[in-house]
Amino acid sequence: MALLSVLQPVMWTLTPATAVGRAVNAATQRLEEAGNPTARLDAQVILAHVLGVGRSWLFAHYEYVLEPGQSERYTDLIARRIAHEPVAYLVGRKEFYGIELQVDHRVLIPRPETEMLVDTVLDLAATQAPAPLKIADVGTGSGAIALAVAANAPNAQVFALDLSVDALNVARTNIARLDTRRQITTLHSNLLSALPECVDVIVANLPYVNSADYGTLDPDVRAYEPQLALESGPQGLDAITNLLQQVAHYLRAGGTVILEIGYDQGSPVVELVNRLLPQARHLELTQDYQGHDRMVTFSL
Repeated sequence: MALLSVLQPVMWTLTPATAVGRAVNAATQRLEEAGNPTARLDAQVILAHVLGVGRSWLFAHYEYVLEPGQSERYTDLIARRIAHEPVAYLVGRKEFYGIELQVDHRVLIPRPETEMLVDTVLDLAATQAPAPLKIADVGTGSGAIALAVAANAPNAQVFALDLSVDALNVARTNIARLDTRRQITTLHSNLLSALPECVDVIVANLPYVNSADYGTLDPDVRAYEPQLALESGPQGLDAITNLLQQVAHYLRAGGTVILEIGYDQGSPVVELVNRLLPQARHLELTQDYQGHDRMVTFSL
């Protein structure tokens, strides 16, 4: 019942001829009443999106009066945010590694912790430059990792793979706009199965939420983000296990695997690597800035 309740329409309207300042204040109050911890920021970001301006513009134009169509659009988007729809989906974009990506309900919203994977790939690319580094980005989603790597490593050649055709369509839209050096090739693939050649690096942010925890996720995530990109079996390890069973066939000798994992999956994933790939070398577990398990890397 709780999940159904957040999906119900939320009645909330602005009075006619509302100025920017009053609109933001009214929206902030309603979002706070709904338990939103970033209510004022969300209210500002959404209104800036409706008006087609930067958020800083609002601070200098608090007396600007919204046109009827703007007021109606803002009302609709705030009502959807009250119902826990993520801001990134409402405005259709999300910044990741300094790149503005188009996102919608077909893809997972990129998270800051995933930037750790990009840092690691870029370090490898810098070590190998100017020689090309061939990379497989498995479960590319919006194309976030592939695009961040390509933008910062001219020698990177990236295969962006995903099982979801919907996600690939989003990635292709972003790649067409942002991959100015044409470094990325998209492939519809079950993990690595469609990869046409062996690569130097396999980087993967695969689903890792276990089935029990999936039911307890915040409504912002559970009710709106694609389940295929989040849930991965009873222990949250199904996708990672399947990938580990493939990597030896698609990774060049001396190549590196970089995995994002759940906050409590460090030991289980390390054990999986040791069991499935006893030849693995330089096996490392890295924590994020909050001290949680976040990344496993190794070489073959």
